[in-house]
Amino acid sequence: MAEHAGVAVSAVSLVLNGKPGVSERRRAAIRRSIEELGYVHVHRPQTALRAVAIGLVMEALSPEAAKDGFMAEVVSGVEQGLRDHDMHMLLQLCRAGDDPLRDLEEVTGRRVDGVILANGGDVDDEVVRRVTASGLPVVLLENYVEESARTHAVTADNFTAGHLATTHLLELGHRRIGMLLGSTRYVSLRDRRYGYQAALLDAGIQPDSDLMPAQEHGEQIKGYRQTEHLLRLPEPPTAIYAVSDKSAFGAYQAIADARLRIPEDISIVGTDDVRQSQLMSPPLTTFHVPTFDLGRAAAATMSSLIERSESDRVIPARTSLLGSLVVRGSTRRL
Repeated sequence: MAEHAGVAVSAVSLVLNGKPGVSERRRAAIRRSIEELGYVHVHRPQTALRAVAIGLVMEALSPEAAKDGFMAEVVSGVEQGLRDHDMHMLLQLCRAGDDPLRDLEEVTGRRVDGVILANGGDVDDEVVRRVTASGLPVVLLENYVEESARTHAVTADNFTAGHLATTHLLELGHRRIGMLLGSTRYVSLRDRRYGYQAALLDAGIQPDSDLMPAQEHGEQIKGYRQTEHLLRLPEPPTAIYAVSDKSAFGAYQAIADARLRIPEDISIVGTDDVRQSQLMSPPLTTFHVPTFDLGRAAAATMSSLIERSESDRVIPARTSLLGSLVVRGSTRRL
């Protein structure tokens, strides 16, 4: 029947069992095929049906990285989004050198129907290439591979995050603005740096490498040592843009230890708008990233790939979800 209707087998299953996740055009094609073939569907209990299983592969987070809840919100969005399309999520944590497809198959005893690869890090370009080469539907989440335009991706608008946060500080009169960089293993953090640099250039300010100290590998308190570096400069910055709220929290501690005040002595803007940001003293000005919606959008993209027939041509696209600047008490006008 799937071949007769020109759709995927999973789409036929969804229609026969009265489930969402199939476009009206394909639903009509399946119904026409049912009539033309004289097909009689015998309903079976849901437990007897083969569930559509989607692997969500992400790197194993350190306890510190897991505290802010950013990825927990993303995962929750993926799970809810897949559930809305009558699909099931299988979470697989990936470390360097792992084969996530093999690991998923060993756990489930069968091949998954699609894979969402999240957030970079240990889910590096090699993992992306290996999973993409399997022929399964693949969606990258808060990540993309620059040299390949063949894989669907859903990301936050991270360039705009860096650009808008820096522009906010420029509009307050700051001209010497430091940035707390993140790991180069994550394209989202790199794009935020590009946004910061572009905003400075738009204002006629040449980015200064002294104002962009690199994050030290294995640093327990993100942003702390970078902020110490900035405060020791002969001409310290009057404001700091942090690549993440977690780094901004480290900056708060370093500034307090230096007996300086926020925002009286130095202004700070973060990125992500995690729950703790509004509980800081003063509350942190930050760029809100729609984490739950990121997960749901990735699930919706996966649903469209699962639903399509082999003859459909789906042009890969990178979808960026818009965020917004949340102005609180950590910034002031000079």
